[in-house]
Amino acid sequence: MNFALFSEYATGVDLCLFDHRPGGHQIARMAVTENTDHVWHIYLPEARPGLRYGYRVHGPYGPEQGHRFNPAKLLLDPYARAIDGPVLWSEALFGYTIGDPAEDLSRDDRDSAPSMPKSVVADTAFTWGDDRPPRVPWDQTIIYEVHVKGFTARHPDVPEALRGTYAGLVTPPALEYLRQLGVTAVELLPIHQFVTDKHLQDRGLSNYWGYNSIGFFAPEIRYAASRQLAGQVTEFKTTVKKLHEVGIEVILDVVYNHTAEGNHLGPTLCFRGIDNTSYYRLTEQQRHYMDYTGTGNTLNMMHPRILQIIMDSLRYWILEMHVDGFRFDLASTLARELHDVDRLGSFFDIIQQDPVISQVKLIAEPWDLGEGGYQVGNFPALWAEWNGLYRDTVRAFWKGDEGQAGVFASRLTGSSDLYGRGGAPPLCEHQLRDRPRRFHPERPGDLQRQAQRGEWRGQPRRRRSQPLVE
Repeated sequence: MNFALFSEYATGVDLCLFDHRPGGHQIARMAVTENTDHVWHIYLPEARPGLRYGYRVHGPYGPEQGHRFNPAKLLLDPYARAIDGPVLWSEALFGYTIGDPAEDLSRDDRDSAPSMPKSVVADTAFTWGDDRPPRVPWDQTIIYEVHVKGFTARHPDVPEALRGTYAGLVTPPALEYLRQLGVTAVELLPIHQFVTDKHLQDRGLSNYWGYNSIGFFAPEIRYAASRQLAGQVTEFKTTVKKLHEVGIEVILDVVYNHTAEGNHLGPTLCFRGIDNTSYYRLTEQQRHYMDYTGTGNTLNMMHPRILQIIMDSLRYWILEMHVDGFRFDLASTLARELHDVDRLGSFFDIIQQDPVISQVKLIAEPWDLGEGGYQVGNFPALWAEWNGLYRDTVRAFWKGDEGQAGVFASRLTGSSDLYGRGGAPPLCEHQLRDRPRRFHPERPGDLQRQAQRGEWRGQPRRRRSQPLVE
């Protein structure tokens, strides 16, 4: 098996292997000596599914220059398909010495491995059988937002061992409930591996919602009923397959705009220690982070390798996990080039041209916390949008606020003031049905194969972004 890690400014990389004892005992540490185009790589012919590992990355520690390398800190693999265990908060997880007057300008050399979850080599084998994406047309789509844990955590008809899990989501009582609702898609709140913030844990709380990702390829282990190492991967695939069997699509709420490492005083868990200046957007002083998300950091969408990891992640969830679409959290952040939101930016261009990602449902939360971040009605073709004004108007109308009847009617009939600026009418069923397509693959894998054969010519562009009810 080949292990690879991108780091442009590292001076060295070590691959560390761990046994299966609680916390993990380091059983091997190997210098990664091969470097191709800033990708450090090593081949281990004996590596097998279930192997637990992590990286230590060498380089300068100089926050004023944006560098925060510290080989004492074990780092997760950004491409890990599975992650074993939660973050066990300790001062060793921070690259600097907690309590030092110099704050993050100091350096902490304690080993963080005992407190860190480990990346896991996952077994990707799975029998999909005749699984086919439901491909429900937009005009017939009814999306039900679901929290994997909360949906069945107290369901009396779901076996207790399966409550709050991926498996619980597709038990007969849960599926029957979804069928009675008449929904055509479940939009799962974030299921990428995420971190419970230290300040929450210190107060006896947890991060319930999951908007704190640390692994863009790894299903959250805490939602798995399986106790097998990396069993969450197979369990999630089984969940998707069973939902497809009853005609329900799976849409993921994805958080690519920031990570769980927070601001300059946050922990060193992955990206910060691998290559801080490449993965994150930094201020001119380099020590601090641009924050368009309200979480302390923002991923650097102007770097080609960071764009690549996001596109690779999206393709992975489509081709390997068979999901049917994505809802992008704070999508305006992903479209920022220098500072402004750019509807012609690299992120949109790549998705528009990608033969796999462009074929699934794409939904934007069309705002962030930065200046000019409210972009409702401005997203390009292929994209549907949450309509924040629809949400606000319906709430006001339901409360009985005065003077809402006219604006409520406008929102209910498509918000032409937001989405009809180009003169295009709302899309309806016959418009979608009558548009010619070069091909209509039944399985996600067909997209990839036809693209490789040069048969793909792109999906005809929709005339505008579509509004969705939040």
